[in-house]
Amino acid sequence: MRTLLFLLQKEFRQIFRDKAILRIIFAIPMIQLIILPQAADYEMKNIRLSVIDHDRSEYSRKLVQKVTASGYFLLNSYTASYTEAMHEVEEDRADLILEIPARFERTLVRENEAMLYMSINAINGVKANLGGAYLRTIIQDYNQEIRLKWLQQPRFSPETRIEVTPTNWYNPLMHYKNFMVPGILVILVTMVGSFLSSLNIVREKEVGTMEQINVTPIRKHLFILGKLIPFWILGLVVLTTGLIISWALYGITPVGSFFTIYVFAAVYLLALMGLGLIVSTYADSQQQAMLISFFLMMVFVLLSGLYTSIESMPKWAHYITYLNPVAYFIEVIRLVVLKGAGLHEIRQQLLIMLGFAVVLNTWAVLSYQKRS
Repeated sequence: MRTLLFLLQKEFRQIFRDKAILRIIFAIPMIQLIILPQAADYEMKNIRLSVIDHDRSEYSRKLVQKVTASGYFLLNSYTASYTEAMHEVEEDRADLILEIPARFERTLVRENEAMLYMSINAINGVKANLGGAYLRTIIQDYNQEIRLKWLQQPRFSPETRIEVTPTNWYNPLMHYKNFMVPGILVILVTMVGSFLSSLNIVREKEVGTMEQINVTPIRKHLFILGKLIPFWILGLVVLTTGLIISWALYGITPVGSFFTIYVFAAVYLLALMGLGLIVSTYADSQQQAMLISFFLMMVFVLLSGLYTSIESMPKWAHYITYLNPVAYFIEVIRLVVLKGAGLHEIRQQLLIMLGFAVVLNTWAVLSYQKRS
């Protein structure tokens, strides 16, 4: 026990002596938590629209007014030439083209239907999909308004209508920050846990103190614990600071208990730091450790479900997420923060993470013992 305390004292002194590490641990994650949720917005605004109006009727003008009044679109040009509108797209001054054909109002009134044409710049696939979806929704709403107006007129007979009243559970107003901020907080905790722990042992190799440690009677598991516990504590401190910022800046407070979050986070950090220590044990330099950690972080983040749903991924990627600890933590923190899940509801994820922690830390001890 005294040996472990000595190792912990040494590690904490070494951490707080390095000002760069302190900035990485505290300043950088906090700045990212403030900036990233502002930029990672699932809503698409300021979509540049070119309108080709061959009809120039009252109905076509009201349609254009409804589209521009939605707040999602900026009217870039209003013309009667498709060539001019297409030139705007080619010059990257427009994202969508809405073409209203000639006799639009006349056809709509006489035949009860009319065609509209959309041309979408699909270089940016996300913007194209969302912009097209927004425009289709606005047009459908406009169509519904016209039908309601006509149904009140005597020459039209009432038709059966089905109304759908949606209810959004757990995130009633569909605020994207409510589910993005907890996920980004998980990524920041992951960066601190995996990145710094992966540089830990390899730094001892580079400065030449590993040989001195190897000739001491310190047991291998005590040495690994001495390397793991300080960053485990610092990871929980980063999580606490992130939760405070989430509350102060975004007004996000967990519906569930903080105890559930910290229990899972404690096991998660053990697993993550075990992985970082494995990387640090096998790497011969800090540069190698950084490159390996960067590669793992990219895979973890892209396959975590933070930006895209795991269910929408290909089958092979879906299977890889079973081995991704970040995906489990993002799922858990969203369940606790938004739904109020407790330990009983997340027991499966907690047991899986506990298995990760046991396997990875055992591997870290054995790999260090093998290379000593």
